Amino acid sequence: MEIFITGIGSGLGEALALEFLEAGENVYALSRHLPRSLEGFENLHFLSLNLFAHEKIGIAMEELLGDVELDLAILNAGVVGELKEMEETSLHEIEAIMDLNVWANKVILDRLKRRTVKQIVAISSGASVSGARGWNGYALSKAALNMLIRLYGEEMPHTHLTSLAPGIIDTPMLRYIMEHGDPHRFPVVQRLREAPKMTPRDGARLIIDTLPRLLEYPSGEYLDIRQLH
Repeated sequence: MEIFITGIGSGLGEALALEFLEAGENVYALSRHLPRSLEGFENLHFLSLNLFAHEKIGIAMEELLGDVELDLAILNAGVVGELKEMEETSLHEIEAIMDLNVWANKVILDRLKRRTVKQIVAISSGASVSGARGWNGYALSKAALNMLIRLYGEEMPHTHLTSLAPGIIDTPMLRYIMEHGDPHRFPVVQRLREAPKMTPRDGARLIIDTLPRLLEYPSGEYLDIRQLH
């Protein structure tokens, strides 16, 4: 398989890349840095890129992918931001989150639309629909990502798209929220602390096992992996 992934520097993205590479698949990745766990794989094609630099994404994708026809693209790169009230969250902070979680993916999707791609999965979050207090720009961005995928689903008839909430995965991002979030102001922090969590590798394996099932749903759908198992 030929697989394109963004945000492989840590957490779920790193685990997904490792699972595919160990299975012998060809992985094409854009990320700020390459973790040590992924070094030395001949089937990894990697370019370092900060996806906030929207103007560089198209050129990087052409250099990375050439004329490769993709079986799968996983849009994983994302940022959470600080857990706090909407009133305390500046427009600048929200714009920064949207720049990576939504607009970088729009640029990527515009490029993928010109290619042969069988399946695209954008990593969303339950925060996109829960509206839990404190998620501010993150929830807004993931809700917008869900709609972005729905809109492209209408425009890309030969590609199947899904916006997928992957469940609760023990990543550096999640640990930061649990350690620094105020559970009294933001009840979601306590819920996350008490909830069962997957390791990144287990989360990656669950997503990979679920990929064929996503094709049973209409293209452009938002799905929560916890409701599929």
